[in-house]
Amino acid sequence: MRLLVEIRRYLELVRFSHTVFALPFALLAALLAWTKGGAAFRTRDLVGILLCMVFARSAAMAFNRLVDREIDGENPRTARRHLPAGLLTPASVGVFLCVCCAAFVLSTLAFLPKQLPLFLSVPVLLFLLGYSWTKRFTTWTHYWLSAALMLSPVAAWIAICNSISGIPVILGGVVFFWVGGFDIIYACQDADFDRARRLHSVPARWGVAAALRIAAASHALTVGCLLALWHFAELGPLFLGGVCVVSALMIYEHSLVRPDDLDRVNVAFFNVNAVISPGLLAVAAADLCVFSGA
Repeated sequence: MRLLVEIRRYLELVRFSHTVFALPFALLAALLAWTKGGAAFRTRDLVGILLCMVFARSAAMAFNRLVDREIDGENPRTARRHLPAGLLTPASVGVFLCVCCAAFVLSTLAFLPKQLPLFLSVPVLLFLLGYSWTKRFTTWTHYWLSAALMLSPVAAWIAICNSISGIPVILGGVVFFWVGGFDIIYACQDADFDRARRLHSVPARWGVAAALRIAAASHALTVGCLLALWHFAELGPLFLGGVCVVSALMIYEHSLVRPDDLDRVNVAFFNVNAVISPGLLAVAAADLCVFSGA
């Protein structure tokens, strides 16, 4: 029983359920690599993508909790997280971090004889971990996070095809603008705290109203990238319909949050965005099956 409690704490520490944001885009890139990129399907590639995604994200989240534990303890919104609340110790989270980092690098061996994933694993990991420091020196911290997540479809394509092309780059652009936009919305609730603590964010620098406009522009660019993906990957009407639904969801997301009313930020952040990435994966898979004979 105690072991189960500890496992649950580590899963909560890294917000394991939030893997839903990036993993579907990695799987979508893999699906496009097999159907549009001419790569042969290998079960070990699929397993490798799943393992790399879980361990890379867990390492990045654990590192973030470690370096931000004092800041989290001062912020009423985050003071009950595991480290400031004393539910886990920095030493144990450090061990967990090292295990996840090692497991991520070892997971790239699943892609052999393709060696690019192994060679790129450490630079990618360092970039992911680097996000945790960005709020200390750049207003655009949100887009470092989104750049970290956009690596998931790009890396998945490289792992399968051992090369790069325009399709995963466009899909990466979808992730970049989508994540950057909703992270700005999420950061609005900490604008005053960040400003007082001299931490950097778009809402802390320019205010909530301007931040929401920037987030809306970012999500408009997301739709543009989705349309570009539909065109260049030669997807069909089902995917185009999915793009329309995603556009409506993002409009709804922005309708939930106003500069003078941030009470529904969590609904906008978790409930709406948790539908978008798996939904796109589902409609893309259906589109490829129906119109491409995948």
